[in-house]
Amino acid sequence: MAEIKVTDLTFAYEGTAEDVLEQVTFHVDTDWKLGFIGRNGKGKTTLLRLLMGDYEYQGSIVTSTHFDYFPYEVKAEDLTKTADELMEGWKPQAESWQVLIQMNEIGMDAEFLYRPFGTLSHGERTRIMLAVLFAGENEFLLIDEPTNHLDAEAREMVKRYLASKKGFILVSHDRDLLDAVCDHMLVMNRETIEVQVGNFSSWWENKEKNDKNAIAENEKHRKEIGKLRAAADRSSRWAEKNENTKIGFDPVKEPERNISTRSYIGAKTKKMQARVKSYEKRMEREIEEKEGLLQDIERVPDLRLEPMRYHKEVLIHARDLALQYADAEQPLFRGVGFQVKRGDRIVIPGGNGCGKSSLIRKILQLAGGNAGPADAGREIKAEEKGDMSSQLLITEGTLEVGAGLVISYVNQDTSHLHGTLRDHCESEGLRENLLLAILRKLDFEREQFGKKMEDFSEGQKKKVLIAGSLITPAHLYIWDEPLNYIDVFSRMQIEKLILEFCPTMLLVEHDVRFREKVGTGFVKTVPFGF
Repeated sequence: MAEIKVTDLTFAYEGTAEDVLEQVTFHVDTDWKLGFIGRNGKGKTTLLRLLMGDYEYQGSIVTSTHFDYFPYEVKAEDLTKTADELMEGWKPQAESWQVLIQMNEIGMDAEFLYRPFGTLSHGERTRIMLAVLFAGENEFLLIDEPTNHLDAEAREMVKRYLASKKGFILVSHDRDLLDAVCDHMLVMNRETIEVQVGNFSSWWENKEKNDKNAIAENEKHRKEIGKLRAAADRSSRWAEKNENTKIGFDPVKEPERNISTRSYIGAKTKKMQARVKSYEKRMEREIEEKEGLLQDIERVPDLRLEPMRYHKEVLIHARDLALQYADAEQPLFRGVGFQVKRGDRIVIPGGNGCGKSSLIRKILQLAGGNAGPADAGREIKAEEKGDMSSQLLITEGTLEVGAGLVISYVNQDTSHLHGTLRDHCESEGLRENLLLAILRKLDFEREQFGKKMEDFSEGQKKKVLIAGSLITPAHLYIWDEPLNYIDVFSRMQIEKLILEFCPTMLLVEHDVRFREKVGTGFVKTVPFGF
């Protein structure tokens, strides 16, 4: 076992005014299983890159251990190579037999090591990279969001695998994964960084208690400061009043006064002024002692949503549906049946590549975009082929989409985001002031508003899409993997929003906790995929 000591670590990207990390200090042991969380854009990936030695920094990182980082870089020209060939660049000291042992532990056949990397799914690529990552010895591993874009089955495999390992930092926003895998938490709070024993749930329980106590203590402190200020104000007014009586008096009205009284009044006034200064010093001391008391409180402001009410109870109805691309030999799936009624939040389950996004694409196609055409509600028969080269075909069953249905859609892809937020609002027809207000509630710093979206973190890009959806009144909200890269606190904000305003939704999401909290039903699939 070794230690990693990070002291006063400060870093800023070249050309930027603000520090990404400032005076960061923490110590961890290399046999811990650390979960690493924090708001989007707080510098989690940057910190991992600093540990890897990728950037110059101020402060110190002291350790005798070596680091390795997931995910490995894969270039376009690498997609034709096998993982066995690529691992020579990823981890030169690892041998194929060591990787094969890890692949067996993570539930993969040896043949995947020798397939072209471009032919593998997201889940298969992730598991092979993790197998290579853990094939080394005497390393502390830095794992950056391994479950993004993975389906439930692949997530479960990764969860079981990581639970059997130790000696890593795991950046993740998946609460189920953090609870199952981690024995310590490394948390980037708003102003500080902390290390705590336990998993996410135990840390969150302690945080809620500590935040509650801090808020109560702050209220008590605020009242005490108010009393001190009132006392100081009274003493100040008394001192000023007495000071004004030093010079000038009416001998008829005040026969007991004489010129020698002046020194007595002056001494009394001086004493009162000293008392005022004492009050002020005490206030300053108490304020200083309590400075930063609420600096790490996670104030999660409530979001708002104004869904439109559809005139019919059923918005979408599918019966024994099979969907197929025109140039494909067989359907993506068959036997799918479901209804989306007003107030439902229907989750589309299934593995990667089984047709979830294609089903959403077909629904959007039939609805004609956000506002469905006049005939969008009619029943689409299997024999209606449409454009054979570009359209998804219904080869069995029917899919009915309500006429005039207004849909707000969040795509899982963020690659189309470019330019400033103002540019985005103009191109999408969004009200800029509303979008910025929602982003502020989702913990965007004002400094981000003037930046190019290409420079945003992936979590910040997803927040732009979600914020755009939230300010778009709609009958139906279709969100395709909306939570990839979204931080834990924002996930809980979104959960609360959905439960409060009860929008009608069709969701693809692999976050188990999120699905359990907000889902009201599932699409029936018999079977998904071939």
